[in-house]
Amino acid sequence: MNTTPPSPQQINEQAALIDTLRQEIHKVMVGQERLLDRMLIALITGGHILLEGVPGLAKTTAVKTLAQTLGLKFHRITFTPDLLPADVIGTMIYNPKEGSFAPRLGPVFTNLLLADEINRAPAKVQSALLEAMQEHQVTIGDRTYPLPEPFMVMATQNPIEQEGTYPLPEAQVDRFMIKHKVDYPSRDDERRIMNRFTRRQTFELHPVVSAEQILNMRGLLDQVYCDEKVGEYILDLVTATRKPQDFGLKIGHLIHYGASPRATLYLNLASRANALLHGRAYATPQDIKDVAHDVLRHRIILTYEAEAEGIDSDAVVTTLLNEIPVP
Repeated sequence: MNTTPPSPQQINEQAALIDTLRQEIHKVMVGQERLLDRMLIALITGGHILLEGVPGLAKTTAVKTLAQTLGLKFHRITFTPDLLPADVIGTMIYNPKEGSFAPRLGPVFTNLLLADEINRAPAKVQSALLEAMQEHQVTIGDRTYPLPEPFMVMATQNPIEQEGTYPLPEAQVDRFMIKHKVDYPSRDDERRIMNRFTRRQTFELHPVVSAEQILNMRGLLDQVYCDEKVGEYILDLVTATRKPQDFGLKIGHLIHYGASPRATLYLNLASRANALLHGRAYATPQDIKDVAHDVLRHRIILTYEAEAEGIDSDAVVTTLLNEIPVP
């Protein structure tokens, strides 16, 4: 696949840059290493990330902190039921002096967009992001406007409070490379949070990574090696979500729809980015296992029978990882 893997010097330089970014972020964030890794994977690959967790787990703080440590333009949209598509992408404004319309670009024209509580806006507002997320462009009126590069969406949603929310349509959820479930901190981390944030103090963050360096990361990612056997393992995992019987798995009655082809692409990208985060120029099956739940959980549509049995998509992915042979 890749014939010119990154040199050790390039890998070391990348590792040093990522370590500097981690240190700056940890001035504010306590623990949550898995969350941070997932955000960095999305940053390196150019994918979008959906963070799901109960209130108070610092989902919004994590995204804002990442934005402050990057030399990027940042916008935050708090999604509400009365939000309009024009509030996201922009609209055409009439100029009476000139007798013509001119575009007023919305907050989506940024590098890092925080879509806070994305499931609180109606479907037409959520759909306004589809073109931006997939094509990195927005159509206003009869003109199309490119978005700045790099561009990525980091969205948050609350899984427990359903009153006044609008579940994301499958077409939009599928455009998120990663859906990460943010869990409670450990007892030690929560003690550190208590000691740090119950005092009046400010944390001064500095941009330590530029837009140019992020684009260079993505160029380096293209050179990270993925062996043919590792690629076949990815294909086996994704195909097994659609035809589990071909792999001797008795979970077909639990799956209504399997993962889309985006799952194959994103598993490959995310596993290679995970390798880069760990200072390697090649992806391994363990990298795939590390990111599989975050890439696949929102792409597997379960049957009513699975829901009745209390089985979620994470359990299905775990079964796949346990049963599909590793090369």
